[in-house]
Amino acid sequence: MQYLLMLYDNEDEWAAMEEEKRNGILGSYFAYTDTLREAGAYVAGEPLEHSKEGKRARQGRVEDGPFADGKETLGGFYMIEAPDLDAALDWAAKCPCASFGYVEVRPLWNVGG
Repeated sequence: MQYLLMLYDNEDEWAAMEEEKRNGILGSYFAYTDTLREAGAYVAGEPLEHSKEGKRARQGRVEDGPFADGKETLGGFYMIEAPDLDAALDWAAKCPCASFGYVEVRPLWNVGG
């Protein structure tokens, strides 16, 4: 099964973070991505631009971001292959984001059967 790991964190803290600390965190993401690839679990993944760069279409109108009411916003994602939800949750717990934000895990809907 495929699962989407949605990474939520405080993007304003990220933007204000010292470059050395940010680079260290990026390094942990690169290592995590390599581990997913080596395990055959990686399908896709990307960081997202700040939510203020986003747009939202609703009922024929376009709204500018940011949209979240809380401090954490969607900052990126991984799509992974895992045998079951427990395995996907294990991967989510190992994601660097889980140590300073949170990772939401959602199974992809299998429309084709």
